[in-house]
Amino acid sequence: MTKAEIVSNISENLGLEKNDVQATLESFMNEVKNSLESGENVYLRGFGSFIVKERAAKTGRNISKNTAIRIPAHNIPAFKPAKVFLEGVKANVPVK
Repeated sequence: MTKAEIVSNISENLGLEKNDVQATLESFMNEVKNSLESGENVYLRGFGSFIVKERAAKTGRNISKNTAIRIPAHNIPAFKPAKVFLEGVKANVPVK
């Protein structure tokens, strides 16, 4: 599902203009991004958490030059689904 499809579905379900839904969705995504960039996690009860995870330093390989490179420790954004969300997906999505 794309962002445009999400906007369209919400617009149809709530009877709102697509432009208003698009602006709301964009604002939500900006707030999540800004919070994570400032080091704050975002918790949405019953849905999940957007968190900042720390990756440890490690050694990587440049295969084309056959050399080892040092990858420093760094932070990445991650999503951790709520237990209810996770169980719903496990129960309703068939294994391929």
